Amino acid sequence: MVEQLNSTTSMLPPENVRLKAIVSTPFPLYILAAALVAFSAAAQQDFSKVEIKTFNVSGSVYMLEGSGGNIGVCAGEDGIAIIDDQFAPLIPKIKDALRAISDKPLKFVLNTHFHGEHTGGNAPLGSEATIIAHENVRLRLQQGGTLGTSDIKPATKAALPVITFDGRTSVYLNGEEMRAIHFPHAHTDGDSVIFFTKANVVHMGDNFVTYGFPFVDVKSGGTIRGMIEGVEKVLSMTTADTKFIPGHGPVSTRTDVRKFVDMLKSTRQLVADAIRQGKSVAQMQKEHLLAEFEELGKGFIKTDAWIETLYADVKTASK
Repeated sequence: MVEQLNSTTSMLPPENVRLKAIVSTPFPLYILAAALVAFSAAAQQDFSKVEIKTFNVSGSVYMLEGSGGNIGVCAGEDGIAIIDDQFAPLIPKIKDALRAISDKPLKFVLNTHFHGEHTGGNAPLGSEATIIAHENVRLRLQQGGTLGTSDIKPATKAALPVITFDGRTSVYLNGEEMRAIHFPHAHTDGDSVIFFTKANVVHMGDNFVTYGFPFVDVKSGGTIRGMIEGVEKVLSMTTADTKFIPGHGPVSTRTDVRKFVDMLKSTRQLVADAIRQGKSVAQMQKEHLLAEFEELGKGFIKTDAWIETLYADVKTASK
């Protein structure tokens, strides 16, 4: 079943964004623990119980919701392109959902970033579709790494993007331009935001989520200030009726995205002011510095973890 959402008018976001090199910075322990828990939970999940839900966002653009990052879909006479692909065990269900939208073949997969809940389906899809991503996505998938005490193995050849780009690229399909623009050092150092220019829809990847405080992968080049700059840039390139597909959560509005970035700026400013007063992370946590945002700390990233990430971000920026 496909759930219908209201259609919107067209847009054409301009401009290019420069690539910045991969960086590695210290990873806050609270965030490391949270990421490790999420990684372990995904590895142990019973995917047989996951239901793939389909939402028609606007025109030929759809969103698939299952387990992991939201999948953007452009479907029509020319074929199908998807943005992100969740986990390998879900690919049969994802294919069933795509067939319910269109009987045309899958031609392209665009990755918003390298995290496993967004690229886990790359390998089984790589033999039938062209995988496209920012060059840092390929590098990080190719290299593998560690998360806490867990090793993340290098991706197989089939899972690697075969076309990479620097600042931006476009894929034209079904009368739609899917414009991928790299926003450096936001959620990671390889994030792309995908603009469906005709449908007036934006897939934000994990630069916008609705579960509360966001996960910023500092170890993989992410920064809060980069996320703020990126989201502000997207808002400047969109209109009041643009629809947004978050990395995780329901289809959202420009007001939702504005509220999110305002929260990022407000919480960062509170921590910056506390640092100027000579307060430590422990003092900020004990004094409940972010009490007005308490509800957001009930999600994936807890308030104490967010304070630690904000503290590190402010300190790094001041060097």
